[in-house]
Amino acid sequence: MAERESTPARSRARGRTGQERRSWSWTIILILCAVTVLLPLYVTITMSLKTSAQAVDGNAFSFPAPFSFDGFVEAWNLTKFPVGAAISLFVTAGTVVLTIVLAAFASYAIVRNWDRKLFRYSFYYLLAAMFIPFPVVALPQIQLTGRVGLDNPVGVVILATMFQLSFSVLLFTAFLRSIPMELEESARIDGASTWQTFWQLIFPLLAPMSATVGIFAFLYAWNDFMMPSLIISDPEMQTLPVRQNLFQNQFSNNYNVAFASYLMAMAPALIAYLFTQRWVMEGVTQGAVKG
Repeated sequence: MAERESTPARSRARGRTGQERRSWSWTIILILCAVTVLLPLYVTITMSLKTSAQAVDGNAFSFPAPFSFDGFVEAWNLTKFPVGAAISLFVTAGTVVLTIVLAAFASYAIVRNWDRKLFRYSFYYLLAAMFIPFPVVALPQIQLTGRVGLDNPVGVVILATMFQLSFSVLLFTAFLRSIPMELEESARIDGASTWQTFWQLIFPLLAPMSATVGIFAFLYAWNDFMMPSLIISDPEMQTLPVRQNLFQNQFSNNYNVAFASYLMAMAPALIAYLFTQRWVMEGVTQGAVKG
C-alpha cells in the first residue's frame, strides 16, 4: 500500500523537476537573446559618448571617461539632422495614418461581405502580396514613380502604405471577427448608415488593434532604408537612414560621430516601442484568441 501511495508522489516530483529544467532552459535562451540585443546597444551608447581619441583606442566595451557630446554635435550638423528628422517624421506619420485608415476600411468591407467571392478573393490577394518583397518589384516602382512625379517623400508614403496594407488587413480582420454583429444591427435600427456605423461604433472598438498596426507601420517607415534610397531622387529630401549612408565616408574614423548619428536616428523608434509595447501585445493577443 505504501508503494502505491509513493508512486504518484514520485511522478509529481519528476514532473516538477522536468518543468524546472524546461523553465531554466527557456530562461537561459531568453537571457542569450537579450544579450544579443543589449550588448550592441551598450556599445552604440558608449561609443557615441566618447571622444575621437577614445573611440579609436581599440576597446569598444570601455566606459567613456570623460563623457563627450562632441560626436552628437558634429553628427547633428553633418547630416543636417533637423531636416532629415522632419522628412522621416512626415514619411512615418503619413504611412501610419494611411495604413490604419485604409486597412480598417478594407478589413471591415471584407469581414462583413465574406460570403461574396469578390471580397473573399480580395483578402486572399492581399495575403499573397505579403510574400512579395520590395526588391522584387523595385525597378518598375522606380520607373513608375519617376514618370508620375512621385520620386519624393510623398511617393515613399504611398508605397510604404501599400506594402504595409497586407499584414495590417490580416490583423484587422482577425480582430473584427470578434466584434458581434448585434452591435451593428442595433445601430442600424436606430437609423445609422454604414458610414456612421463604421466611424462611430466600429472604428473606436478597433483602438487596440489600431495601436498595434500603427506601431508596426511606424517601425517599418522610420527604419526603412531601401525604399527611400531608391525612390527619392533629391539627396536633400532623403530620410535619416539614407542621410547616414550618404555621409558615411565623411565619418571616416570618427566612430563616435558615426555611432552618435546612429543613436539619434534609432532613438525615436526605441522610445516609441518601449512606451507602446503593451498595446502591441494586447492587440495581437485579442485578435488571436477572440471569436
